[in-house]
Amino acid sequence: MKKKLLLYSCLLAVAAIIITAVLINITVYRDFSDSMRESVRLDAVNISQAYGSYGEDYLETVEGDSSTYRVTLISEQGEVLFDTAADAESLANHADRPEVIAALADGAGESTRYSETLSRETYYYALAQADGTILRVAMTIDSVYASLLAMLPLMLLIVVAVFILSLLLASWQSRRIIRPINELDLDHPADNDIYPELAPLLGRLQKQNEQISAQMARLRQAQNEFAEITNHMREGFLIIDDKEEVLSYNKSALSLLDIAEIGETPQHILALNRSEELRGTLERVLAGESAECLLNIAQRKVRLLANPVVDQGQVKGAVLLLRDTTEQEEREKLRREFTANVSHELKTPLTSISGYAEIIANGLARPEDVPRFAGSIYDEVQRLISLINDIIKLSRLDEEEGLPQRQQVDLAGLAETVCERLEPEAARRRIMLERQIAPCSVSGIEQVLEEMVYNLVDNAIKYNRPEGQVRVALERQGAEAVLSVSDSGIGIPESEQERIFERFYRVDKSHSDNIPGTGLGLSIVKHGAMIHHAKISVASQVDKGTTVEVRFPL
Repeated sequence: MKKKLLLYSCLLAVAAIIITAVLINITVYRDFSDSMRESVRLDAVNISQAYGSYGEDYLETVEGDSSTYRVTLISEQGEVLFDTAADAESLANHADRPEVIAALADGAGESTRYSETLSRETYYYALAQADGTILRVAMTIDSVYASLLAMLPLMLLIVVAVFILSLLLASWQSRRIIRPINELDLDHPADNDIYPELAPLLGRLQKQNEQISAQMARLRQAQNEFAEITNHMREGFLIIDDKEEVLSYNKSALSLLDIAEIGETPQHILALNRSEELRGTLERVLAGESAECLLNIAQRKVRLLANPVVDQGQVKGAVLLLRDTTEQEEREKLRREFTANVSHELKTPLTSISGYAEIIANGLARPEDVPRFAGSIYDEVQRLISLINDIIKLSRLDEEEGLPQRQQVDLAGLAETVCERLEPEAARRRIMLERQIAPCSVSGIEQVLEEMVYNLVDNAIKYNRPEGQVRVALERQGAEAVLSVSDSGIGIPESEQERIFERFYRVDKSHSDNIPGTGLGLSIVKHGAMIHHAKISVASQVDKGTTVEVRFPL
């Protein structure tokens, strides 16, 4: 705008200067022309008076100054008697000249025309003389032009000076006009005190700013609500465009993809995960069909559901939903393993019971063997009952349903009671059962706590050696009650220590096959610890023994 103002101002100045120069020249030309005519008329009168006094001899003196004037004496018949510019005899008759005709008629006459003699535009003034002749004085128009040309350098200098001054003034004025516009506070148009002509524009800007601010506030509110909703979703949420660049996401998506953060610049979805499963899913969803796949990310199973975003028949992008299905997959795996293990554990005793019963029913057993077979059937039934009871306990712990209310439980008294119950079994196996139990109580479910302590001590006795030792200790350490059960038994290989809490898992089948048990004891301990927010740790060495420690928060 500044350049335009400066350009327009300069053009206006140039136009004004040109028009002014033309008008001045016209005025000067007219002034010079009038002055010249007046001078010619005055000189003609003076020459006429001198001619009347001195006669034709005076005209001879004028001839010497013919560079300025041309003086001609013409007879009443039009014959040229004297001329300062040419030989009188060579000139044609002047009776038809307008100024001569006017002088003969009125005593004086004038005209302006092209002179054949001088070959220039010439002004003529003629006066009638007392002797009947006509005295004519002439001056060429070129003298006026010569005067104007003499003034031209000065006029050009003035024009240049005026143009430069106009240029400087236009530049200063344009800056002065533009400065307030450049300093406008467009964020608060109503606060600007500027040209009244801009008031309507500023008013409209103020209204537009208010509308934009209101729209931006609504957009920010909607965006914040959307971000708040998506960020509190457990599922990961991603939006990508048709170029597979990430447009939006939530925190859960980053967590599930094991990504710390995404930069401000758009990133390709494959920069977050380059698995073949994701590539195939993206190809299908951007082709316009819904797709899903299972991703393995940081030892987790993540289910990806993808749906295309279609606008006017064109796929513009896709919405991706990520869901952590690790626990679901693990539960499904455990369910299959549990079903297989239960089937196996049930099949073995039932096969034995069926076999013994069939022998007795068919009369194939000798009378003296019937009590032994009946005893074996009884043992297998007890094994089934124990298995079913453990499964029921574990199921209740899984569901956390049907459990009594939490209360303050004397853990020391409970541990003493369990040890007393198991002392006969320890004595039968020639195991020394030691106790270092300090008074301590925790908030929990007495029945579950009893099952936990019982299974730990029972396992320590079962998997021990003859003449071995079992040590049960309970003490308070800070804000925790620490229960530890140690034995001097067969121990657990380091490679299998992480699996001992799995259902039906038993270490070293060659050593444990002859040891009665369901393989669910430590699973019950693990679930009981989870219910009480306790921490379990295991320390064991093969053929040296095992220590299981449970830390209960007080």
